[in-house]
Formats: sequence, structure tokens, C-alpha cells
Amino acid sequence: MIPLDYPRMRHLAFRSLVIVALALSGRGGAVPAAQSPGSWVITGAQIADGTGGPLRAASVRVVGDTIVSVGDAAPQAGDQVVDGRGLVLAPGFIDVHNHSTDGLAGDRAAATQVAQGITTVIVGPDGSSPPDIGAYLAARRAAPATVNVGTMVGHATVRTQVMGDDYRRVARPDEVARMAALVDAGMKAGALGLSSGLEYVIGSYAATDELVELARVAARHHGVYISHIRDEADAVMAAVKETIAIGERAGIPAQITHIKLGTVGVWGKAAEVVALVEAARARGVDVTADAYPYLAWQSNLKVLVPNKQYKDPASVKEALDDVGGGRNIQFTRLTRYPQYQGKRLSEAAAAEGISEVDFFIRIADDEVGIIGHTMAEPDLKAFYQQPWVMVASDGGVNNNHPRGAGTFPRVLGRLVREQGWLTLPEAIRKMTSFPADRLGLADRGRIAPGKKADLVLFDAATIADRSTFESPRDLPTGVRAVWVNGTPVWQDGQVTAARPGRGLAR
Repeated sequence: MIPLDYPRMRHLAFRSLVIVALALSGRGGAVPAAQSPGSWVITGAQIADGTGGPLRAASVRVVGDTIVSVGDAAPQAGDQVVDGRGLVLAPGFIDVHNHSTDGLAGDRAAATQVAQGITTVIVGPDGSSPPDIGAYLAARRAAPATVNVGTMVGHATVRTQVMGDDYRRVARPDEVARMAALVDAGMKAGALGLSSGLEYVIGSYAATDELVELARVAARHHGVYISHIRDEADAVMAAVKETIAIGERAGIPAQITHIKLGTVGVWGKAAEVVALVEAARARGVDVTADAYPYLAWQSNLKVLVPNKQYKDPASVKEALDDVGGGRNIQFTRLTRYPQYQGKRLSEAAAAEGISEVDFFIRIADDEVGIIGHTMAEPDLKAFYQQPWVMVASDGGVNNNHPRGAGTFPRVLGRLVREQGWLTLPEAIRKMTSFPADRLGLADRGRIAPGKKADLVLFDAATIADRSTFESPRDLPTGVRAVWVNGTPVWQDGQVTAARPGRGLAR
């Protein structure tokens, strides 16, 4: 059951938010990034403090960028007041898998992120990170966005730095040592852990021992290992076992990112994956996962063919059959055939008058982005109901999958309110304290004195995603206000002028 009556008293809270924003800005607009946010109190809201505990009515007082009290205290002289009656106040959402690495430089407003209630994004996923972690974080601090930013150090990035184009083989010991030095430098510069993308071309050639050695380096810096595992289809069980082994051998917390069963042949086997993880956790291996609330994934065309024989008709046919045919593959980027962007592979092949296999082979050497509609809802539900699975988007600014603009409201609106998969407090925990603890962000993820004032105020009765596969950047509804480091970044249905985000490190 969802532990909340959903009152619809929204107009007073909305009006007070506008008044507060005007008062804080002093000029009928949003708070400039350089201006102190002052002191303010949210009263009357139901607090979801991030721990998973029950909602409770309390006032939250903020001074500068920090929460100073949570309870019944009345506002003090000079405090601005936000009326939160009928709304839920939660810690800002932390997206542990976000593809805004480059996008934040050009879109510092990040509307698709803050409109969801996201206040911190973790970039550098899937093994691909900025090559110079220190320089990247310095750039984000020099030109801040609306959101805080942390980054992983990417396995594929350091592998390319060491091996160049000669990566289609197992690395030599001296090369692994050089990669380890780069991981060490990245962690010292502020990375939160090591990411890998073992299903992608560069990472796929790495031996497990290579990953263990690099993960050991991250472990010495108290980092986490987050992996797009080697296979999310027919060989998923072996891939899960490998990730567990890397975590166990390296002595590092390990996370299976965007956990899924992505082909028809493994539908219904979530219980087997859960059993593998539960057995590892029972013997003391620190293994967790994250998931997005959609039945479709986004990647490049080549991931469909595990044996990398992209021009072999038999291999391509087997790959397409494994995902239920070309009707389940939708193009998001197709430069040579822009008329088919948004269309299915089956539609493009029919329009060209050739088979699906032949069209795949024709475009195999192009840069082709796809969405695979190849997952089953019972598996998604089974994963989301595990206490060790957190929420993450695998999206980001300017993303062509609806998860980039809709993940967190979709969980709260569809999975919590409509389908009852999770209680509201548990869903909030999966978005806040759980990822904060996983990443070592000790001052984020909870509503408690001394924590940073990253906060989201939302209407639990109306919060919902609006992004679709046809219109993936439509903004959600129901999020009333978002604060980052004590400064409002989302109000009145739009981004403010403030850019208070920070570059975060351990």
C-alpha cells in the first residue's frame, strides 16, 4: 500500500513558492547563482526523509546551502516561508547513471533533469568518461549547471589511452599497470569509482583479470565499481557472475547498472538473476544494481550482434530473431537515412525493398543509434522490488529516449501511485540515500540537519512522466520546486536563472 492520502491542495503551495522566489531574488526573477539563498523554511509538507521511513509532517529550515533543522520549529525572523501543505518534500534525486558528460557544457539549465527533481548527476558511465577527471570537474565548477555533477573514471577511456587502436586483444601486464596508474590519477582527482561497458567494443576485449586489477585501485580510494555487464541477453547469467567475481576479488562494492533481461530468450528469468545476487550478498559480497522504469533500452546497432560478425547474414539473422525481429528496433540516429529516424528497422527495410538482414548489413558500418523494445514487465517489476536495486535513468540532457526526461516521475507516478510496486518512502530511498551512500556522498541524500539543501517538493497525486518514444523530451508534471545547495532551480514550471550546481568528489 502507498502510505499517503493524495490531497490536491496545490494552489496555496504553488502561490507561496512564487512569492518565495521573488522575495529571494529581490527583483521579481530567479535567484542569481552568485547571490546567497539566505534562510527559509518549508512548512506543512509531508517529509520523505530519504531513509525509507514513513512520511511525517515537519518543517525544514535551511540557512545558506545547508539544512539546519527538521521538526516543529517556527520560522525565525527573516526566514522566507514556503507553504508545502498537500505536497511531499524529499531529498533531491541522485541519478547514478547519467549521460550528460558533455551535454552540461552546452545546456547548463538541464531542464529535463531538474524538472524531474534530479539535483545530482553522475556521469562517465559505461566505461566512457572524461579523459582528465580533474580538468572536467574544474570546468563544471567554473561554469556550473543547475545540478551537481560527479563522475566515474571509465575503463574504456583508460584502455584507449594506453592501447590506442590496438585494443582488440587482451592487455599485457605492463599495459594493465599503465591503466591502473590512470585509474589512480582519476580517483585522486575526484572520481567516485570505476565504470565499465563490457558489452561495447573496446571494453569487450578486456579479460576479467584486467577489470579486477583496475577495480582494486578504485577500491583503495573507497570507490565503487559500476558495470554495464558483458551481456544482458542470452549470456546474462555468466555476465552477472563476472561482475560479482570482480567485486569479490577486488574487494570493492560492485553495481550492475541498468539491470535487465534484454532478449526474448531470457524473459522470465529475473528470479535466477536475483538468486545469484542474493547468494553473493549472503556471503558478504557488496553487490547492488540500478534500473530505469522502461521496457526498452538505448544503445548502438552493433550491440545486437555479440559475435561482432556484423556483415554475416547468419549472425545478423540470429541477432534480430533474438530480439523478436526488426519491428522491435527503433532508430534514434541514422545519418545516411535520416528519413527513417524514429522508424523501426522493419519499416526501413520494407521501404528500401530489402530484407531486415540486408538493411542491417547495409548500415552496419554507419554510426547508428537504436532503441530496443525487448524487455518484459514482470522482470522489471521483480528487479525494482529488490531492496538492493536503486533508480537511475541512463538518460541525460538532450536524450532521445523518454527516460532522459521522465525516469523519476515515472517511478513515482506509475510504479508507486498507479501500480503499487513500491511504497512512496521506499521509492524515495532508492532515489536518494541509497545512491548517496553507494557513492560516498555523505552530505546528500537525506533530509536531516547538516545535510546540503538539495530538495524537491512535489505533488504525489499528480506527478507523472510525459516523455514518449515519439516525443522524448517532453517535461513531466507534478514537481513544484527544486532546490540545489539551497537555491531554487525549478519553479513555476520552468528553470530559474540560478546555476548553483557543484562538482562533487569523495
